[in-house]
Amino acid sequence: MTASSGAGSDTSGLYGDRGRSGETDEEQPRVVIRDKRRIDPETGAVREVPSVPPADPASSSAEASAGADQDVTAGEGDSDVAQATDLAKALAERTEDLQRVSAEYANYRRRVDRDRVLIGQLAQERLVLDLLPVLDDIDRAREHGDLTGAFKSTADQLGTVLDRADVQVFGEIGDPFDPGMHEAVLHTESPEVSEPTCTHIMRRGYRRGDRVLRAAMVGVADPANPAPAPPIEHLAGDPTVDEASESKE
Repeated sequence: MTASSGAGSDTSGLYGDRGRSGETDEEQPRVVIRDKRRIDPETGAVREVPSVPPADPASSSAEASAGADQDVTAGEGDSDVAQATDLAKALAERTEDLQRVSAEYANYRRRVDRDRVLIGQLAQERLVLDLLPVLDDIDRAREHGDLTGAFKSTADQLGTVLDRADVQVFGEIGDPFDPGMHEAVLHTESPEVSEPTCTHIMRRGYRRGDRVLRAAMVGVADPANPAPAPPIEHLAGDPTVDEASESKE
């Protein structure tokens, strides 16, 4: 019993040592052997060394980052081009709006200036029309010889003002009758005139430039013996004239 137990204890000790030895082998690091000899020991030939070194993780990462930077730069370039296009389009629209507003303002200024001049002209003409009765009284006083002294000086100053306003007086005896400038209230016949002529001036007319403010009131004399109409010349052999002559015969 004693020997058996001793043998058993030795066996358990032996197996226990083997178990611990296996655990030690598993805990040791794995050894990798690479053959870097340039000459093959079996053939004696020189081994070829690869010309391209193995890829370095650091260089690979650098190249990847560089490619990413290029992609980002390309994306930024496209974005800048699109932004520049939008800005150019917006600038063209603003420029067109500014040109349109400038043209409208220029037209407005011209219209206002034209209206201002027209209003001034209408105001002057209205003032002259209001002064016409006074001017008629001055003309009657001149005809009767009553325009003397201070009254004559005032009339002369008023005539100067009318001349400065470009107001012209028309309607004199002997003027040819013009329906656009004369108002005929009397018609006579006279052998001394060859065309309708103003022989009496009842009221003188006034105009400003080409605009007649008031027509002159006149008496017109027509020719007493109007000149006969000149004969109508025709070509010989005209069938129309020949037929008319034959019908008269």
